[in-house]
Amino acid sequence: MNAKALTRYAWFTLWFNVVVILVGAVVRATGSGAGCGRSWPGCHGTFVPVLEGDTVIEYSHRVVSGIALALVFVLAILVRRSHGKGHPARLGAGLSVVAIIGEALIGAMLVLAEWVAHDTSVARVVAVPLHLVNTLFLLAVLTLTAFWVSGNPALRWSGATAGVRRVIAGAGAALAALAATGAITALADTLFPKDGFLGSGTTDEEHFLTSLRIVHPILALALLAIAWVVVSRTGSGDRYRWVPWLVGALAVSGVVNVLLGVPLWTQILHLALADGLWIAFVWLSATVLALPEREPAPA
Repeated sequence: MNAKALTRYAWFTLWFNVVVILVGAVVRATGSGAGCGRSWPGCHGTFVPVLEGDTVIEYSHRVVSGIALALVFVLAILVRRSHGKGHPARLGAGLSVVAIIGEALIGAMLVLAEWVAHDTSVARVVAVPLHLVNTLFLLAVLTLTAFWVSGNPALRWSGATAGVRRVIAGAGAALAALAATGAITALADTLFPKDGFLGSGTTDEEHFLTSLRIVHPILALALLAIAWVVVSRTGSGDRYRWVPWLVGALAVSGVVNVLLGVPLWTQILHLALADGLWIAFVWLSATVLALPEREPAPA
């Protein structure tokens, strides 16, 4: 496979995994996680179940997840064949395999432990954001693989200034925290739906998840403000002006999602924007870190 074809395949694999994530969100939002029963990797004890009700949604997610797993394995094989030992693309593809195996194992754990559907256990609340963090890792290494097979050089963390390193590390941690709290909020909205922005949940029981809903929007507003300040004060010009606007679009979609009562389509839109922001952040960070080290100014 030539370089252009491999680059297209790497991007296709990345975006297909985004689709898998969105289908997984449909499973969570519709409470269909138990659609295959306590059976994995099969569904109701077979690999071709009767497709009806929640089984259709859960089985569809398992099918696209299996395809994604195969795509990542093929990508790793193609990269290994086309790039020599020590090339960063090999590292990215190898880590992608590790990450997607992690996705499969976490998914299996959720099903076998029955931390799905309408389960409100603490274990599920802990597992969901951890699953999300692994998903972010998967998207990050797939993005870096696409970055490297596109002909870009290896990253030079030590070659960046201390300020740049702090911004990248801080922004990455903030985005990961935002995504993790978003996963908790989405779970709370699924298990304890409410009417409108200030409405109360539909259950009479007070669950700690309902009190955690507010963390995500507060963190999102804080991140938007920080992004705006950093971009405006670093003298970046128009190069990074899209960053706060993209974060702003994500925030607006979140507000609309809540105001409309978290319908499925706004949840998927919000998640798609979040995944897009994370991929853009990883690519932008890689671009900055791949820049050659500046020569010291003459005395």
